[in-house]
Amino acid sequence: MRKQVTDSVLLVRPSVFRKNEQTAVNNFFQKDIENLSGEDVNREAQSEFDALVNELKSHGILVTVIQDDEKSESPDSIFPNNIVSFHQDGKIIFYPMFAPNRRKEHLLDFEGPLKQNGYYVKLIKDLSEAENNRQYLEGTGALVLDRTHRIAYCALSERADRSMLDEYCRTENYTPIVFHAFQTVNGKRRPIYHTNVVLAVGEDFAILCPAAIDNQSEREELLKKLKETGKEIIEINENQLENFAANCLQVRNKYGNRFIVLSDKALSSLTLYQTAQLEKHGKIIHQDLHVIETCGGGSVRHMMAEVFLPKEKVMNA
Repeated sequence: MRKQVTDSVLLVRPSVFRKNEQTAVNNFFQKDIENLSGEDVNREAQSEFDALVNELKSHGILVTVIQDDEKSESPDSIFPNNIVSFHQDGKIIFYPMFAPNRRKEHLLDFEGPLKQNGYYVKLIKDLSEAENNRQYLEGTGALVLDRTHRIAYCALSERADRSMLDEYCRTENYTPIVFHAFQTVNGKRRPIYHTNVVLAVGEDFAILCPAAIDNQSEREELLKKLKETGKEIIEINENQLENFAANCLQVRNKYGNRFIVLSDKALSSLTLYQTAQLEKHGKIIHQDLHVIETCGGGSVRHMMAEVFLPKEKVMNA
């Protein structure tokens, strides 16, 4: 049975977090924080990271933490869902990254800690060679997966190449639903770098910013597909998108209870009605991620790589 929601996530604790100048060229969410030095930024990000991990664990969610080291030289290792995904068939997939200083994240040992926690790895699939051809597909940042219905939603951008998407869908047995998403930057409409700041898909709901999709036919096709697959659509506006309201994740805990994880800023941007809509699908877990969101330009969804790998005891049964 294909699962849409997992009770297990992997997070990477950063060692050199900062605003990444190489990703800021097309991630328009990134900003500087005045009066905060580089070391202070990293220390504050680590504090926010630790608080999120503790909050997840306190609700019975299984968390694997990998400590990044300075050798990776990556300021964005805190966002592992772009670099790697873990699948129900025992597969680990590595993705091609736009920013050269993120590519060393492939060298982090994801497999070892997961195996130590009892997960089974059957196959490692590495797509990163596409970086040599300047073709990128940044994991579940670029891909918002409806695993149950085998649909891959994707907003095309410099981080999401159409040919890479089509090949991924062909080999992984997904149907692509493609669109273009935009945000207003200095009075101009600019492509949004990742699909998962526009759209979130849970078991029975989806959060979507329709106003970010300028093409009417693309917008209508996307809404139609979400409705066809039984999702309650929670519509957000562009201001809420800017506050990462769609960059959230539905998870379960080890007892089967459902939760929605998002940041304080995302939650505070929602109306009471939208919050009530969301609470029908899980208890809300929220955390202050101000430094990570401001400097990194990503939020809680980027920080959590879902672990769908089977357990060893299940494979050996």
